[in-house]
Amino acid sequence: MLSQKQPWLQSAKVDFWFILSPPFLCLLAIMLFPGFFQQHVKSLPVPAWVLLVLLIDVGHVYSTLFRTYFEKETLQQRRQLLLWVPFIAYAGGILLYSLGEGVFWRVLAYLAVYHFVRQQYGFMRLYSRQEERPKWEYLFDSICVYAATLLPLLYWHLEGSRHFNWFVEDDFVRLAYPAAAPWVAFLNIGLFLVYLLKEAWVYWQTRRFNLPRNLVIMGTFLAWYIGIVQYNGDLIFTTFNVVSHGIPYLALVWISRKKQKNSTSSHRQTNWKYQLVMGLTGVGFFIGLVVVLAYLEEGLWDALVWREHPQVFSSFQMLPQIEDQLLLSILVPLLALPQMTHYLLDGFIWKTSKPKQPKA
Repeated sequence: MLSQKQPWLQSAKVDFWFILSPPFLCLLAIMLFPGFFQQHVKSLPVPAWVLLVLLIDVGHVYSTLFRTYFEKETLQQRRQLLLWVPFIAYAGGILLYSLGEGVFWRVLAYLAVYHFVRQQYGFMRLYSRQEERPKWEYLFDSICVYAATLLPLLYWHLEGSRHFNWFVEDDFVRLAYPAAAPWVAFLNIGLFLVYLLKEAWVYWQTRRFNLPRNLVIMGTFLAWYIGIVQYNGDLIFTTFNVVSHGIPYLALVWISRKKQKNSTSSHRQTNWKYQLVMGLTGVGFFIGLVVVLAYLEEGLWDALVWREHPQVFSSFQMLPQIEDQLLLSILVPLLALPQMTHYLLDGFIWKTSKPKQPKA
């Protein structure tokens, strides 16, 4: 079944462990340690918060630097975009916060949701880039990816009593129609089963099976359904949400950076500069920098705004907590600027051509 060449982005090993396996590894962890995950329904234990939110979630935001401002070619080609997006985002953030703290976080939450949903569609597109198949297959897969993410979100909005949120409490609109929520869940499961039947039928007819594309779509179904619908716990949701999104994004940034260096470095296998930048030292610098930047940002958030994890950011506690609304309307959008810039730039930096499709 897998004798055909698969459209890996880097290699089977790298793609599987860092892009495709995260949702399945999350599920395995929950199955192995159910008591631990079900114990933390309404909040995250501090070690889990450090790993999931600080290191992975906030860290992956800063990895965008390596795809934009740290890439000479990208900086030259998209100079105006990279210059103006942060200014526009900050100005928009101040405007939104001036309309109300809730307005700011609600808009930011839905912007983040759009970013998360589009990433899954983007990976499906990347792994479909070499396929020549009927339009209906491509269209159906696109519908499945969007349904796998949007139906659980719709369930969340309808059911209205989840023990977790995206950023802050009540950042999502509550539709308050819980009677409809089970039907959305049934539709979600039904569509997943139809997708599996479609893939089985296509393989039976053509002996064609795109392993990474299938793992992306199946992983998306599992992560979003189990994390949002099946369980109602903060730790389970955050684990699926952050790991399934952040780790693949970090890997994609590194893979794209490596391909860029490969295309510009002559004699790259023996070039010591290439080995320094893209070898283990380069990986260490990549991870180390995003972790340091994430820690600095979260330290400022905790000291100036939240005051939730003083044990993690003890060196920041000398800073005063800001309570003046005018100052917060300037400070909060500034602290959120890396996220906003990440969400907005991400819509431009991964543009690819459409997968090959026959006309009929």
